[in-house]
Amino acid sequence: MGTAQRWGWLVLALIFVWAASRIDITWARFVLGLDGASKFVHRMLPPIFNPRDELIKGMWESVQIAILASAAGVLLSLPVGLLASRNMMPAWVTWPTRLLITVCRTFHPVIVAIVFVKAVGFGALAGILALTVASVGFLGKLFAEAIEEISMKQIEAVRATGASFANVISFAVVPQVIFRFIGFIAYELDSNLRNSTMVGIVGAGGIGGTLFSAFQRFDYDFVLGIVLCIIVLIMLGELLQVAVKRVFKQ
Repeated sequence: MGTAQRWGWLVLALIFVWAASRIDITWARFVLGLDGASKFVHRMLPPIFNPRDELIKGMWESVQIAILASAAGVLLSLPVGLLASRNMMPAWVTWPTRLLITVCRTFHPVIVAIVFVKAVGFGALAGILALTVASVGFLGKLFAEAIEEISMKQIEAVRATGASFANVISFAVVPQVIFRFIGFIAYELDSNLRNSTMVGIVGAGGIGGTLFSAFQRFDYDFVLGIVLCIIVLIMLGELLQVAVKRVFKQ
């Protein structure tokens, strides 16, 4: 290990010690937390799934939010990703577009959801708008990077035929990135399924709102039932992502 690496590890250790000293962490508090956690887990068992109508409504709303936000995010991210790619656009176009992508990626979806709840009120619309912004930040960046990594020889060959810009995109760019785009979109749908369960906590619709209401009512057994349903939903989303990739690879 070189001298620079030793200094690096020493700096990291000092930062860790400093950070630990600035927050209130004590052994007594840790033990007290374990006792509280055991009582909390005891009150959660066994899980219940009633009121069932409230649970089903929240889960279905989360799925709807994820699908609509993903669709809107893809439609917006495709032109944004193209405009942000340095090999296809001039610098005066790419820099503002990349700034937009950075802004969309800066804040967590829950924070964005709070803003939209204030703007459009409680409900699924705020969740859809928040996750759409998050999707543009994520997919726009990935789309731009994928376009930048394509071979320019195909683009030059199509341009040599006198093709228009739209034809260059259709016949030289899209064939090189389509399978990567499908993978990105499948992953983003899976991500939005997870995030749609969180934005409801701040009033942006979905199962998160149901979960927060159960916490407020101290219905911890129903909380566990909701958590188990969320886990199943995320697992189904993961299976869907794998299935979509497998289909398009054939």
